[in-house]
Amino acid sequence: MAEGPDPDHAAALILFGQFVGEWDFDWASYGAGGEQAMVGRGEWIFGWVIEGRAVQDVWIIPPRGHRKRAGQSEGEYGTTVRFYDPQRDLWLVTWCGPVNRARRTFVARRAGQAIVQDGETEQGQPMQWIFSEIAVNSFTWRSVSSNDGETWQLREEMHVRRKLG
Repeated sequence: MAEGPDPDHAAALILFGQFVGEWDFDWASYGAGGEQAMVGRGEWIFGWVIEGRAVQDVWIIPPRGHRKRAGQSEGEYGTTVRFYDPQRDLWLVTWCGPVNRARRTFVARRAGQAIVQDGETEQGQPMQWIFSEIAVNSFTWRSVSSNDGETWQLREEMHVRRKLG
C-alpha cells in the first residue's frame, strides 16, 4: 500500500487515483439479444500501491457481508492492477478473477470525459471497459464487446456510488 501517487507523475496518476476509496455498486449483465440476464450488488475498493506508481482495486459481488449465504450464488471477486506508463502516456491494466478463473489485460487512456480500457474477450474479439459519467461520488462502468469491430454490444453495466462516512 502507498499513501498517495508517486510525485513524479502525480497529475497523470489521478486518472485512476480519483477512485481511491470504497464504493458500492448495482451490477447487471446482458445477454446476446441485449436482454438483462442477471443483477446484483457489490463493493469495489481502490487503493494506491507500489510506492504510488499503481492503483489496485478489489471488486466483490456479492459484498463481503452477503457472501456464502444460503441460496446465494458464489458470485465473483477479483483484483485489478493499473499502472501508468509515462513513456507511452497510457495505463497498462491486468484483471484477475479467481472464482471464474479469468484474466484480462487492457491498455487504458482518457477518452474525452471517460476512461476507456481496450482489450479482448476470451474469443479474441475487441472488448472495452469504460468508466463514464465520472463525478466525485459516483461513476458508471460498462463492459462492451464487438463481433465485427464496429458494432458494440453491452455485456455488463455498473452504477457505482462512493461509500460515505
